[in-house]
Amino acid sequence: MADYQEEDLQKFLKDVDEITNLIQGMNSADPIVQEKAVLNTEKRLLLTEEDQEEDGCRTTLASDVLTIQEQSLALMLQLTQSENGRSLVVSHLDLTRLLEALVSFLKFSDKKANSAMGLLIDLALEERFQVWFQANLPSVLPALTGVLKRDPRVTNTSALSQCIALMGNLSAEASTRGQMSASEEFGNACLSLMTRCEEDVDLFREVIYALLGFMMNLCLQSPFVSEVWAMEVSRRCMSLLNSQDGGILTRAAGVLSRTLSSSLKIVEEALRAGIVKKMIKFLKTGGQTASRYAVKTLAICTNSYHEAREEVTRLDKKFSVLKELLSSEDEILVGNAALCLGNCMEVPQAASSLLKTDIVQVLLKLAGGDAQKTAVQLNAGIALGKLCTAEPRFAAQLRELHGIEILNSTMKYLNDS
Repeated sequence: MADYQEEDLQKFLKDVDEITNLIQGMNSADPIVQEKAVLNTEKRLLLTEEDQEEDGCRTTLASDVLTIQEQSLALMLQLTQSENGRSLVVSHLDLTRLLEALVSFLKFSDKKANSAMGLLIDLALEERFQVWFQANLPSVLPALTGVLKRDPRVTNTSALSQCIALMGNLSAEASTRGQMSASEEFGNACLSLMTRCEEDVDLFREVIYALLGFMMNLCLQSPFVSEVWAMEVSRRCMSLLNSQDGGILTRAAGVLSRTLSSSLKIVEEALRAGIVKKMIKFLKTGGQTASRYAVKTLAICTNSYHEAREEVTRLDKKFSVLKELLSSEDEILVGNAALCLGNCMEVPQAASSLLKTDIVQVLLKLAGGDAQKTAVQLNAGIALGKLCTAEPRFAAQLRELHGIEILNSTMKYLNDS
């Protein structure tokens, strides 16, 4: 082992001056010097690629010698500061081994871990890296699963959260999150990390925040890892709704807005845990993003359970919160608010509480409007129909406003489009 390490060290030291000179040349203000350095760096990386093929898994970043690891990382960071450098690294290095080596730095508690993650994030900006990642995800998924299995108590939480945030960014691609969701081990590792971090939300705030963002993307994938997985994720997020951290609250609500629609059992459990009251509070005090998630959650709950409709009717007096959302410029908010309001019209006396308001005019304007999303027109039309059915006095108002003709015209347009 000693001879092996000495050989690595000698080889590394021999390369340091050459690589440093190349980096300096690439950063030169002289375009001729810079171009020459780029060409020489490309040749150097081609040699490195050949060395990798000969040496198997040996890379200086993965060396057993700590000094070599540190200096290799420092040099790589310098090299990737320029667009040319990043492009050359992505083109000529074995990216699977490079990714594995970089995530292995998470075992360090100092700045080396942050530097390694910063390097990985820089490389991930390259389009060729993203294309490679999608095509080779099965080969690197074990390394990423290993990241999620790390104990946050003995890991640099800043570096860990950066790595998870990067996974979240990459999972924005449908094919990527599809492969991730298909791995039960990967999904369970996400859940396990969330559970461990909940033991001290304040200490692991960065990790939880990044993980929730990542899981929001994973939950766009259908079907989920499993119904059991979705149920457990929902439980964890319901628990996080007790947090005082606005960012965590918003993202936990975001995950819930995507898991609830997968199973009536999950909705039932969430209702028992008081989700309606929490979402109404979100709508009263939260920002636009939180409100989006909250009203979508209420729409899902009221769509399936009369109990939820009754609770919304009781907590939102005269539907003042939902009515306010109907005037928003955010069409997703408006569409879900109209859906929720329409669902609540099935509660006895609920429609009567809206007498002496302009609810008919508001819904009619939305139903006959030119919203980009047809869900706004459709849900507003349905809500108006339920309102008039529940309270005949609204039907009289609708006729006075020529609402029947407007609704018929809207429905014809929606059917034809």
